[in-house]
Amino acid sequence: MLSAVLAVALLMSPAQRVVADSSYVPQRVFDTRQKGFADFETMIADLARADTVFVGEQHDDPNTHRLELAIVEGLTRRGVAVVIALEMFERDVQSDVERYAAGTATEAQFLAASRPWPRYAADYRPLIEFALAHHLPIVASNVPRRIAADVSKTGMTVLDRLGNERGLAAREPQCPTSGDYYDRFGEMMGDHPAAGDAVPGEVKARNDRFYFAQCLKDETMGESVAEAFQRSTGRVTIVHVNGAFHSDFGEGAAESARRRLPGRRVAVVSVLPVPDLDTVKPDDDDLKRADYLLFTVNGKR
Repeated sequence: MLSAVLAVALLMSPAQRVVADSSYVPQRVFDTRQKGFADFETMIADLARADTVFVGEQHDDPNTHRLELAIVEGLTRRGVAVVIALEMFERDVQSDVERYAAGTATEAQFLAASRPWPRYAADYRPLIEFALAHHLPIVASNVPRRIAADVSKTGMTVLDRLGNERGLAAREPQCPTSGDYYDRFGEMMGDHPAAGDAVPGEVKARNDRFYFAQCLKDETMGESVAEAFQRSTGRVTIVHVNGAFHSDFGEGAAESARRRLPGRRVAVVSVLPVPDLDTVKPDDDDLKRADYLLFTVNGKR
């Protein structure tokens, strides 16, 4: 005879089983404003008062994705009206997301139409299914990758030729070629030198085009978050999930949203997988990275 626990588990929906499986993730929370370790529930209580929360992830770390779900679950259990927005889905598949949420498309149809990221089933499905089970709106926030790819090849003039698709990218992108974010992006691209005998000027021009593509993603995601907030009725918190570079140091997509939501609180969480939770100690740069540093045991594949 089945045990009572097993019998209940078999009757649970897939979304409910996902939540049950994610009950524990090793983690430590560091509050950079207080310059000390806090606890997960204290962080959730504070994030519940934010208008938008950017959660910066490490794409290839399983514990990171489980903690993203834990944040949304924690806010929901506190009665917060949460809207989930994701870098991993692009604006042109918003209608596909909504059809799946409404139950007028199967999961197979949704995945066939929405260009999910690799490892969707393990990394992002739990979050999507939790949202559906709790009737949380889902926003596909990113610019379509084909547009970003064209920008990386020819520059921002691509936007002038989009015609009816112009609304798939941020309306008024601001992409200054100076400042900390531009410099950090340049340092990252320094690890990818141009092939052949490209002269320095050509390398810079190429890297600038890559930066404009990155910036367009940031600007579009920030605009998507701002528009989702402005469309909402009543008190809501928009939780946006993205690669950490897009929101670390309050820059990128986080700054894009902040500029479009004057007077609103934009909180940033950066999830940082580490080898040993007990010896972790944030350095001076980490203290500037986010409102909360969410350390977890490195589980990268």
